[in-house]
Amino acid sequence: MSLKGKTAFVTGGGSGVGAVIALELANAGAKVTICGRRIAPLEAVAAKHSNISAVVADITDEVAISTAIATVSPDIVIANAGASESAPFVKTELDAFERMMKVNVTGTFLTLREGAKAMKGKPWGRLIAIASTAGLKGYPYVAPYAAAKHGVVGMVKSVALELARKNITVNAICPGFLDTEMTERSIANIVEKTGRSVEAARASLEETNPMHRLVPPEDVAKTVLWLCSDGSDMVTGQSISVSGGET
Repeated sequence: MSLKGKTAFVTGGGSGVGAVIALELANAGAKVTICGRRIAPLEAVAAKHSNISAVVADITDEVAISTAIATVSPDIVIANAGASESAPFVKTELDAFERMMKVNVTGTFLTLREGAKAMKGKPWGRLIAIASTAGLKGYPYVAPYAAAKHGVVGMVKSVALELARKNITVNAICPGFLDTEMTERSIANIVEKTGRSVEAARASLEETNPMHRLVPPEDVAKTVLWLCSDGSDMVTGQSISVSGGET
């Protein structure tokens, strides 16, 4: 497939699945802008492909993300940036809950809203949120994160209905535990709090997947590519699980 002539905007593009998505879109011919809060990792990703450029923007800063997206005027917007924290529910501080809402819900809301504004009048558009299987089910010790990702899934379903007649599709991709830096941090947290070995902590996350493996970020990126390809025009308002059969 070719995305030549298309422009894309990817939040959280300096590492993990965001960086892989940016490279897949660039390899398909799209001009890709990646954003994040730190310029160094963004520039490192941008250096890997001539079609990728970087801009610093915090997704929770309304003015910054609005300006960044309006400047690019993208055809494809990937709301990928997010964060996770874990703690027993009764020990979860209000600040931690609010952090999960701000980054994962408010940040996604601003990204998708500004993306929809930028696509007004365009003949074609794609809004894609990288959510999580935590948006489809519950997990222990991450209640605020799961609540936030459920919010993202609900937002996607609603926005998809509003834009259904404008040739703009809106979907969520819901991976299980990814083989990325974020999961490495989760593994380190398990080790610190439980005293398990790194191998045992990793295995505990792999066991949530029926295939007993972490999800390759390339699988998520390929799903993004499919949603941007011919033959996906009728796919909207969906939460696509990329999780090895996890239910």
